[in-house]
Amino acid sequence: KLPSLALRPVITPELVQGRVHLKCTYSRPSSKLLLQYVVVWSRLSTPGRKEQIQRDTTLQSFSYVEMNGINLRLGDTVFCTVMAFTRDSPEQQSLPEESKGFYAGIKFLPESLQIAEDGKEHILTILSTVPIACPGHDESCKITLQLSTEDLDRQLVGPPDVALSTCRVDLLRAPCSGSSCAAATLTVTAVTDFARDGNRSSRITAEPVGRRDLLWRAYTPKDVKVTVRDLPTGNCYSFTDPHIITFDGWRYDNYQIGTFLLCRSERRPFEVHVRQRDCGGLRSATACNCGIAAR
Repeated sequence: KLPSLALRPVITPELVQGRVHLKCTYSRPSSKLLLQYVVVWSRLSTPGRKEQIQRDTTLQSFSYVEMNGINLRLGDTVFCTVMAFTRDSPEQQSLPEESKGFYAGIKFLPESLQIAEDGKEHILTILSTVPIACPGHDESCKITLQLSTEDLDRQLVGPPDVALSTCRVDLLRAPCSGSSCAAATLTVTAVTDFARDGNRSSRITAEPVGRRDLLWRAYTPKDVKVTVRDLPTGNCYSFTDPHIITFDGWRYDNYQIGTFLLCRSERRPFEVHVRQRDCGGLRSATACNCGIAAR
């Protein structure tokens, strides 16, 4: 058999006549022999098992396969395996060399998030590893993704602990660079719910909308799991006639009538005003809460 030829196959995405293709390129050995190449395309059907989808024999140092949405779909991890042989001895092939797996579809970076109920914003990047095709002149070169959140703990009542900065993102076609052919960003924040409900897990889902072509219409990207760490929250109270308990546990009374500043943050635009009216009559000086304004 021929020795190992260091072909080093690599898969890159490319638009060919307006359709999405994957290109397998490999090094041409510095040999005087006239070599031909066998290129086997395969996809990961189940973990650890590959399914062959195309086999080419070529004199070129590259091979193409089309992502048509049938035998090769978005969401597939694709490999190309290359062997070389001489025209005179086709039965004597070099050792097969396989490329790294190429994931074709939408990726989220990071693939999972661990955040806390502290108000901090976290950047989530959405990118397409394949170019965005524009089949018609009237259709803009973009993929629109509808985003939604869902609580993974079905037993809990209420909305998820995750808030997104936007419900839709557009992936605009751009020259492919590295593993990205189109990208967009959004921010993810944990909702401060003032409840001691423990750590909760949610997921962010994305669904392409408005696409009519087969490649994108039947595709649902992988979810992003978000784990929200519960943090204890402070509470303050003003109740009955009115007794006040502060955040740090101090207790006092305020029998005055009028409008008062109950709470103000020194770090963010947050404050609470309270209005108190006379509710004790002639017998006692008692005030009751009758209105509140919060920013």
